[in-house]
Amino acid sequence: MRAELIVDCKNQHGEGIFWNPSDGLVWWTDIEGCALWSFDPSTSQSASHTMPERVCCFTPRATGGLIVAFADRVVLFDPLTKKETLVTLFEPKNPETRLNDGRTDRQGRLIVGGMNEVSGKADSSVICVDTDLSVRTIIDHVSCANSTCFSPDGATMYFADTPDREIVAYDYDTLTGSVSNRRVHALFKDEPGLPDGSCVDAEGGVWNAEWEGRRVVRVAPDGTIDHIIEVPVWKPTCCAFGGPELDSLFITTSRLMSDEDALTKEPESGGLFAVKPGVRGVIDTPFNG
Repeated sequence: MRAELIVDCKNQHGEGIFWNPSDGLVWWTDIEGCALWSFDPSTSQSASHTMPERVCCFTPRATGGLIVAFADRVVLFDPLTKKETLVTLFEPKNPETRLNDGRTDRQGRLIVGGMNEVSGKADSSVICVDTDLSVRTIIDHVSCANSTCFSPDGATMYFADTPDREIVAYDYDTLTGSVSNRRVHALFKDEPGLPDGSCVDAEGGVWNAEWEGRRVVRVAPDGTIDHIIEVPVWKPTCCAFGGPELDSLFITTSRLMSDEDALTKEPESGGLFAVKPGVRGVIDTPFNG
């Protein structure tokens, strides 16, 4: 199967995509473009919303507004007034790291991880922002956090430290938001790309965007790759199921670190793509804090 371009938005670095059933829109961030984007599948209309800094991931709050992971902090954010309420600074003693990939668990906590964008050292972490706004580290020694998503029942968390070329699974304690029993779920050493952002379908499959791999793959519950979606640009970044029936897979892409020759050959880079892969997704829980 092949994904088709639906928004020629030319994001510098599209990421962090999700479906919001409360407004019927697909949302994502252009990290390096300092903007949030939305797409309405019912009208095919898209819109961009300028942000003051890089937004690495975000999600709606159940009580209204957003929780936003900027590069150096997590805040509660009012999109109308732009008012921020600080939840936590992220690794303030390490100037090389920033926040990157994250999603909510099934209980509405935000799990978000960092990356070292200067040296690539494994000196960042993954944090849990609980519904009472307490914050704790749940994974350390991370180089580039990606693929965070949860099984339909919420009892398994999937995660990738991208340079390791594998997706791992953890037992996830839904009462405490802690992880244990780390094991390899899928190896990407023979894949053309690196594991970037992921989501899950209703059958428990993990869909992963392969950075520099020109494709999105489905990892079946047994760890094998059983579906391949071709993406006609070099750098897919993240994916999410959306639409009223949750049967469309939306895929963000990037133009980051692509030279003029590469962009001339693939002018749709940075666009939003979509495909109907024949399965349905699972709605992400809004942040419950």
